[in-house]
Amino acid sequence: MTGNPVTERLDAELEDFVGRCLIFPSDAWTPNRCRAWVLQHRLNSRQRNSVLKLKTATNCPIWEIKLDIIHACSQEIVADHEFGGGEPHWQILEDLGVRIGMDRDEIRAATPTPTTQLCWDAWMGLMANCHWLLGLIANTCSERVNVPGYGVGEARERGWNAMVGERWREIWDLSEDDVRFFTLHTEADLEHSDLGWNTVAEYAEELHLEDEVVEACRRNLVVWETYFNGICHLGDTMDAAG
Repeated sequence: MTGNPVTERLDAELEDFVGRCLIFPSDAWTPNRCRAWVLQHRLNSRQRNSVLKLKTATNCPIWEIKLDIIHACSQEIVADHEFGGGEPHWQILEDLGVRIGMDRDEIRAATPTPTTQLCWDAWMGLMANCHWLLGLIANTCSERVNVPGYGVGEARERGWNAMVGERWREIWDLSEDDVRFFTLHTEADLEHSDLGWNTVAEYAEELHLEDEVVEACRRNLVVWETYFNGICHLGDTMDAAG
């Protein structure tokens, strides 16, 4: 977190989001919510980084920032040599699903739930048809919770993904390497979200968009809440189906 007035307002929106979303408490995870996460978040990682985030890169007129966005997308969908051992993040998540006993063909055959599709449609409007700085907030606002400083307890101390990795290890008796999808995101998302937060701090006042970037953050977090809650509901539906 920073002392910049805009980023302080963004941090306040994020703190409220973490407090109300079903997936953020440390006890939120069940075996079927884990399975639902693999099925939907693998798809979401591919869609956001091959389609949605690139809309922001297209709109951005600043070459260095454009390249930073494209580089972050390439880590997610092509190969992450900095944090992921040369594998894209969606592949690491697919392998984690197999590690917890899911069938790889089932994972690859998954389709977006109506909730996930609704969120993609909402993000298309929030990331493609707007000023590039507002799209950049859409790119990075949810990644910010993966760095320390938000929520309570272990998540606040270590970052949400680090906490989730520990929960998965407990549920599935996994090694630290098995849950590297979560641990690598703690490092990668610090880099990715700093791109958003620091760029907003630099440009919002200059472009007279202070209120607009905060509102864009709030609206995007509503979509993220819908998406994450949808994963929880999918897992709970799987429980009910036996």
